[in-house]
Amino acid sequence: MYKNISPGKNGMYKGMEVWEMKTKVTRLLLLPFLLFLPLSAHAEAKEMKEAKVKLADEAKSAILIERDTGKVLYEKNAHEPLPPASMTKIMTMLLIMEAIDEGKLSYDEKVRASEYAASMGGSQIFLEPGEEMTVDEMLHGIAIGSANDASVAMAEQIAGSEEAFVEMMNKKAKQLGLKNTHFANATGLPAEHHYSSAYDMAMMARELLKYEDITKYTSKYEDYLRENTDKKFWLVNTNRLVKFYPGVDGLKTGYTAEAKYCLTATAKKNGMRVIAVVFGAPTPKSRNAQITKMLDYAFSQYRTHQVYKRNETVARVNISKGKRSSVEAVTSESVSVLTKKGQSVEQIEKVIKVKDNVKAPVRKGDELGVLILKQDGKEILHSPIVAKQTVEEASFWDLFKRVFGRFVQVG
Repeated sequence: MYKNISPGKNGMYKGMEVWEMKTKVTRLLLLPFLLFLPLSAHAEAKEMKEAKVKLADEAKSAILIERDTGKVLYEKNAHEPLPPASMTKIMTMLLIMEAIDEGKLSYDEKVRASEYAASMGGSQIFLEPGEEMTVDEMLHGIAIGSANDASVAMAEQIAGSEEAFVEMMNKKAKQLGLKNTHFANATGLPAEHHYSSAYDMAMMARELLKYEDITKYTSKYEDYLRENTDKKFWLVNTNRLVKFYPGVDGLKTGYTAEAKYCLTATAKKNGMRVIAVVFGAPTPKSRNAQITKMLDYAFSQYRTHQVYKRNETVARVNISKGKRSSVEAVTSESVSVLTKKGQSVEQIEKVIKVKDNVKAPVRKGDELGVLILKQDGKEILHSPIVAKQTVEEASFWDLFKRVFGRFVQVG
């Protein structure tokens, strides 16, 4: 059950402990005819047809979305299952970043390459059986050099085996609601029943970009591994746009003979981040040109208005039987609204709902409620709010001290 805690007077929340937001509730304006996420597939298709834009005519499939809202700005065969090649590693990197965020991995943790991981063909950093690198170094190898051996080594570190990691990949795809994705490995090497779609890949990229540290890796054009050794290894980013298109800072290329040339790219300009995906371009030049056209289109036609940053505190939720009596609830993602350039605004209402009767333990990232944006009484955006930190269950002694402390204060 949820309770409504829309901001009251002076920024206080009704039905809660006294709690004042760090930032005053703002109201954004938007024209009544403006369309927001979520948009139905039918509405998006109609909008694309009316716009009559042709941005990826040489690709088998493509999509262009705004990251914060998820709004589709352009699509072509976006739900067609196709081989994703090394764009698969977007999901691999997502699970790595989740493990780091949850404290299951650290950047300086050593990862030992198994004989199996070292045997991977294709793009690689030439790990030898038994060689150790940090998670940070492995991420450099995956994000910049598209290293298959590093991908499998990380899969084994997280799940024990690549097979178990693939189960995690498919489980995550299901959690994200991806209907045209199935993985058979952590690398994207050709395999039966290994496929995705432009739409699904964009949603994976959108999720990965919640972890802002990832672009510290994917934005680098070149770097080195094994520095200060006789096996120094030069990494050059397979995504050339990070060097040649201002604002591009990721994410992942892909190529196999079957998949042809693929790319999931992201760029940020004037506070707006977009994601562009191309499957099956005939050449690297064509792939980059089509992504460039999509990015140019997005930045010339649209703008975003940020409402909240990711991890911004929006409420405090009471916790029963915990070592702490309450926990901050924060946004799980950046929250924005999207407009066409030059459009003016109309009132947007914010509503925050939190769960009743939350009992410890509560883990960092557990969903505690929802943030809703409304226009003219209609819901236009729905985003989870989550626990900022873990609250462990209180012991009998913890509870006794808390009750005794209150008794002393009253006395």
